[in-house]
Amino acid sequence: MTALRVAQRNLWVYRRTWRGSVFGSFLNPLLYLGALGVGLGSFIAAQDTTALGGVGYLQFLGPGLLAAACMQTASFEATFPIMGKISWRHNYEAMLAAPLSVRDLVLGEISWMAVRLTTMALSFMVVLTLFGIPTSPLAVLGIPAAVLTGLAFFAAIMGFTATQKNDSGFAAMFRFVINPLFLFSGTFFPVDRLPDAIEFVAALTPLYHGVGLIRGLVLQTPELANWPIHLAYLVAFTMVAGWLAYRLLHRRLVK
Repeated sequence: MTALRVAQRNLWVYRRTWRGSVFGSFLNPLLYLGALGVGLGSFIAAQDTTALGGVGYLQFLGPGLLAAACMQTASFEATFPIMGKISWRHNYEAMLAAPLSVRDLVLGEISWMAVRLTTMALSFMVVLTLFGIPTSPLAVLGIPAAVLTGLAFFAAIMGFTATQKNDSGFAAMFRFVINPLFLFSGTFFPVDRLPDAIEFVAALTPLYHGVGLIRGLVLQTPELANWPIHLAYLVAFTMVAGWLAYRLLHRRLVK
């Protein structure tokens, strides 16, 4: 229960900044779906959509963007804000002076991120519904699937942040890890169109499984048949990454 004190502290801070993030939660999917889904999709509509699973490009794109948005939000929240609490504002040192442990810090941060991602995924799903994208009642399960996708990245990058002395490594991580994942994990086109080696690497990433799981739930496409694989991968990845984040943060904070 003490871990919830960390989440409560973040909630109190978020009360001062929530308006901007909520606005972005609606604006970003509107822009992407309008420009790429409707604009670019109008050119693809006349083509054979068999490669897209028999759905239009707008329908194909929407669930993938939901997974990618959760990845990007979680990735940012696991870098500069966590670094600030470790090194710049020393929040974690102050918290550890209270009856809190490093495990409480990690569990509290992951719990708070689950709340943040839930609000964002809910807003995103409302926008998808406005565009008429969900075709299955199972689409509502796409929200927890998107949250789990984001948590996998949050836990892994939180561990990475615990190893950094300053923020100089974040630019390289976003440039060489997050951006390629955003482009090549099935968000914008089926990864089976890529060379086998790249497809294999993509299948090892959480975003690939998040996109497949959410798209299957929202559209009830054949990808849904693989939901046990996608779900097991995301759960296992998040648990292992969370444990590593705990070990690395403990090594950083406890002398």
